[in-house]
Amino acid sequence: MAEAMHLYKALKELYAQKQKLEHVIASLEELRLTASNIRPQSAARKRRGRKTMGLEERQEVSRRMKKYWASRRKRGSQAAKRG
Repeated sequence: MAEAMHLYKALKELYAQKQKLEHVIASLEELRLTASNIRPQSAARKRRGRKTMGLEERQEVSRRMKKYWASRRKRGSQAAKRG
């Protein structure tokens, strides 16, 4: 009979712990949902892949590409004269 009382007490304590854990889990899930809704839109839509360029970077690339294509046109016209 004493063993049954110990078993009953152990089960009662385990159910109490289970109830506390369920409450904590529910609170954490609610906190997670709230935190994800508060997140700024820019962080939610963070882009992957290419980075964006500033004005100075775009101008530098533009200068470099103009020079590149000018040299390509020059080489192409020289090859046409030879051929």
